[in-house]
Amino acid sequence: MTAINVNGAADVIPSSDGKLTLNIPIQIRRRGGCKRITLPNGETGTPHKPLAPTAMQLALARGHRWLAMLESGEAKTMRELAAREGVDNSYVSRMINMTLLPPWTIAAILDDSLPDDAILFDMVVDPPLAW
Repeated sequence: MTAINVNGAADVIPSSDGKLTLNIPIQIRRRGGCKRITLPNGETGTPHKPLAPTAMQLALARGHRWLAMLESGEAKTMRELAAREGVDNSYVSRMINMTLLPPWTIAAILDDSLPDDAILFDMVVDPPLAW
């Protein structure tokens, strides 16, 4: 177990160039592969669990993975790729269309900040033309 114990009171140290150094007594302990900060009063922070990916994010990841498989020659055709993945070849084609979306749309998908009326089927079947 790795532990860093810092004892003492919190203080601010001004320097001659106008910068401040803030010293805060904390303890960092490794528990189950993650680090947890313990404050002097014994209070601990809770780590943020990553959110489960949305359907739109999964579709984008599948599209990029399948396009990479086609470009590398790992799969010769979309039909072969679909048979290997156990899905319809039109589904593979639609997911690969996700890689052609504008960069700001991809960023919105990854940030999960798309408007509520954005539908996966509309994005892959009839992608926005202007970008």
